[in-house]
Amino acid sequence: MKFTKMEGCGNDYIYINGFEYQIDNPEKLAQKVSDRHFGIGSDGLIIINPSAVADFRMDMYNADGSQGEMCGNGIRCVAKYVYDFGLTEKKQITVETLGGIKTLDLTVVDGKVSTVRVNMGAPVLEANKVPVLSDKEQVIDEPVQVLGKTYRITCVSMGNPHAVTFVDDTDALEIEQIGPCFEHDKMFPNRVNTEFVQVLDRNTIKMRVWERGSGETFACGTGTCASVVACVLNGKTDPQVTVHLLGGDLFIEYDTNENTVYMTGPARVVFCGEYDA
Repeated sequence: MKFTKMEGCGNDYIYINGFEYQIDNPEKLAQKVSDRHFGIGSDGLIIINPSAVADFRMDMYNADGSQGEMCGNGIRCVAKYVYDFGLTEKKQITVETLGGIKTLDLTVVDGKVSTVRVNMGAPVLEANKVPVLSDKEQVIDEPVQVLGKTYRITCVSMGNPHAVTFVDDTDALEIEQIGPCFEHDKMFPNRVNTEFVQVLDRNTIKMRVWERGSGETFACGTGTCASVVACVLNGKTDPQVTVHLLGGDLFIEYDTNENTVYMTGPARVVFCGEYDA
């Protein structure tokens, strides 16, 4: 089976062309290919499939085999894959995900996609839709206890659930201890991605992320969007923010008039190969 490994800000996935291959057990395959010792090594598996309602469909699986609704870095790489490998000639495409249909604008340099701007849609703040268990309609700057420490969280869904909390220093964060406690807390019925955000100025933040099913990753596109939404809701930044991640930078625009979030960032092919499935 032929595959392509791609990354967006260090968030790496194995991509398979679903037009050519029928994957019977993608959950198991995701676990096998993601293993960084016995597999190819990645944060998960993404299969690019035909769609009846969009140009393409993205089926995304985390490294533990669980299916994710949406992946912002992953979907940019989908755009690069379909254009660079000749599945489309369009510079604006639509991609069906479990988090809704997304519209992507491709910047092409010398015949290859360099960056992609994604209309990530409207952030979902209703607690029961994120979902997060709360007696409040929205969870904005609410206290929670994790490992004996109080964190204040803002919960946002960008097609998948996020809990955003602000910290003084992301570099000093013991994320391997804290992240799993957030992910598996009983207040998150579908588990949760957790973003730890350090505000640098009105237009710049640093972020580390613990992704459900994958652990800490170098970047999270939906989490970056959720973080900027949380920043604006809590009055910490302006709506246009550059986000510094372990794997690089993303530029997020939160159009509060349209209630729409836009994400711009890179996508890169790491290598192509064949995997004995």
